[in-house]
Amino acid sequence: MKWVLRGAVLIIAVFLVVGGSGYLYLRGSLPQLDGSISVKGISGPVEITRDKSGIPHIEADSLEDAVFALGFVHAQDRLWQMETNRRIGAGRLSEIMGEATLGTDKFLRTLGVYRSAKNTFNALDTETKQQMQAYADGVNAFLKQRSGPLPPEFLILGVSPEPWTPVDSVVWTKMMSWDLSKNWSRELERMQLLSIMSPEQVMEILPPYQGEKTVPLPDYKDVFETASLDIKTLVAMAPEPLPEGAGSNNWVVSGAKTETGKPLLANDPHLGLAAPALWYFAHIKTPDLSAIGATLPGVPSIILGRNETIAWGFTNTGPDVQDLFIEKINPDNPKQYKTPKGWADFEIREETIKIKDQEPVTFSVRSTRHGPVISDAHKRANSAIPENHVLAFAWTTLLAEDKTPEAAAKMMRAENWEDFKEAIRAFTSPEQNMLYGDVNGNIGYYAPGLVPIRTTENLSMGRLPVPGWIESNDWIGFIPFEDLPHLYNPPSGMYHTANEKIVPDNYPYFITADWALPYRSARIKELLSQEEEHSVQTFMGLQSDVTSLMAIEFLEILLTTNALDNLSRDALIGLSTWDGRMTREDNRPLIFNAWMRALSRAIYADELGDLFSPYWKIRPIFLKRVLLNKGGMEYWCDVKATEKTENCDEILQQSLQTALADLAQRYGSDMDNWTWGEAHFAHSDHLPFSRVTGLRNLFDIKVPSMGDSFTVNVGRNRLTDDNQPFANTHAASLRAIYDFSDLNNSRYIHSTGQSGNILSPFYDDMAEDWSNMKYLKMTTSKADYSQNAIGVLTLVPN
Repeated sequence: MKWVLRGAVLIIAVFLVVGGSGYLYLRGSLPQLDGSISVKGISGPVEITRDKSGIPHIEADSLEDAVFALGFVHAQDRLWQMETNRRIGAGRLSEIMGEATLGTDKFLRTLGVYRSAKNTFNALDTETKQQMQAYADGVNAFLKQRSGPLPPEFLILGVSPEPWTPVDSVVWTKMMSWDLSKNWSRELERMQLLSIMSPEQVMEILPPYQGEKTVPLPDYKDVFETASLDIKTLVAMAPEPLPEGAGSNNWVVSGAKTETGKPLLANDPHLGLAAPALWYFAHIKTPDLSAIGATLPGVPSIILGRNETIAWGFTNTGPDVQDLFIEKINPDNPKQYKTPKGWADFEIREETIKIKDQEPVTFSVRSTRHGPVISDAHKRANSAIPENHVLAFAWTTLLAEDKTPEAAAKMMRAENWEDFKEAIRAFTSPEQNMLYGDVNGNIGYYAPGLVPIRTTENLSMGRLPVPGWIESNDWIGFIPFEDLPHLYNPPSGMYHTANEKIVPDNYPYFITADWALPYRSARIKELLSQEEEHSVQTFMGLQSDVTSLMAIEFLEILLTTNALDNLSRDALIGLSTWDGRMTREDNRPLIFNAWMRALSRAIYADELGDLFSPYWKIRPIFLKRVLLNKGGMEYWCDVKATEKTENCDEILQQSLQTALADLAQRYGSDMDNWTWGEAHFAHSDHLPFSRVTGLRNLFDIKVPSMGDSFTVNVGRNRLTDDNQPFANTHAASLRAIYDFSDLNNSRYIHSTGQSGNILSPFYDDMAEDWSNMKYLKMTTSKADYSQNAIGVLTLVPN
């Protein structure tokens, strides 16, 4: 990306030559916060008060005018983020970033996400369409009236933003669904492992959810071999799967379990850390509505938050809403593929991708009755599959039934449980665990979403790609809304979710085979039960909790290790008095995590060979069974490259030595100077400048952090990133606590700041508070948010 550096150098040169005036020029990209601006598209004046944290409080005479203003402030503060987000969904990154993003663009064009977004928008009800159009008008009103320079990213890359459309908003909701729906990569993972090991070994390293019986994988070896799929290339196409233990937390308690006699609700969705943050806080007020919470720049709704009566929070259910189908091509007619009823024609369309400084690329996309042929997206993958087979992708988000934007528009106006249920009927993609509370003392839970029903004859059940011409592999419908998991005012007076299995064994429908491990869920349940009366403060304490039940579980095994040297002895002595808390100042969380990293490599790297790197994770169920020799699994500890037969005791010793040597090289030889916070810094990376030397330090945001992949206060790292293997890259993207005794006493925080402009003091002003578990008050009281406000801007109808 040499042209990126050239652009950056040009900007820096202007700044150096012109000096202070250059800085003032670049500051011209910051938004106007005071005074008035005349705009077309609103029926009356709209007042926007930005509080001391830069959070806009929008007051308008109608919801459409308020949503218009939301589009306006989103564009003021997060224009580059909005531009990149819509280009990602549309498969148009290469127009501004060059050939480096061509593969991503081809994949997303093949999926047809933007085409699907157009279809979704056209099918929405009139009211939702009007709100989305009002939002787009607000964005475009800002673009028309703005003067001065654009934010630095536009200047460096030489890009100008195009007018916003409602479809641009819809496509980002679908890309959010993509981030939360990655079962297809799990299918490819199992398929790839089957190419080098037995089905029994695959089930050992990828075991079922704890407590569930092992269901053998179907034998599709002949199909896979006949198709000659280049599985490694197909896996490389897949976006990185969610990290081990990935998910979010939410919990709610009734007034019977609080100091005030009113409910409390907490939520912290876990997503990839980014600069700027995924979320943007805002307050919308009209004569009929006052809603505040987290918005997505580009989307015209409060996604997570509250109004004056109810509040709601999400975690990902993790449903299996994606399937891969191996389709057989008619040998006599390559434009057809096999179905249970005979040969059918592919749907074929042409896609053209413009590339910065290069000629456009045009390619054909085929679709079957199951969905787009993704093997067409990758030249190597396509050449590796003979002309008689292709791989098609089924995903609920691409279906006509997806009307999720209708739910988002209606949730923030719901006044009670029945209103809320009616609003979320339209929420289809992907299924979420939604917790609810209201000022009248009610609490509830619902998991809305479009979840496919698979036949009992479907032996794969979403675990492997399946032959597309076998009818029993097809989806036969979707779980009815009334049958989706839900409850209202449970007798226990509390409920929580943390991406664990949320249905009993006798639930009549299949949701997924890939639930998150229940460490966080168990810890939340434990802490909720410890207090007779909860408060906002106890909920803060729970969101701050860094006790790793996984670490406590494994310490019993690791501490049986006999030290081979003095450094190992010192480490084991330290771990023997450790309580499993992943605090920033302690070196023991770092020693433990480094040991688990090295132990994972030592146990299964030799079996996986070249496939090891993408599948290098902490796999607690698998590792525990190996180390305890459950089912004779100690054989995984044997090193294939040696003649002797190693046992797990030896592997524990050697991996500890390896881990300590690695830490000494990274952080110095004095173990007492190591800290988890230094190694486990939270890294919010910028798109695209996190990948550009010389710019990443300007645009990325880093703060020390606590927790691990399995703590309530989560902080997940990438074992495969050898440069920073312990850096926290996936954590609580926001935290919120809702107090129904006084909703203005509710709290929230997100991971960076309100602005996406590095010249703004609000680019990273929340990062340290987020790291230190501090919160802002989520108030809709004008007396509160006007105090020390940084500006009041009035939009006046032209």
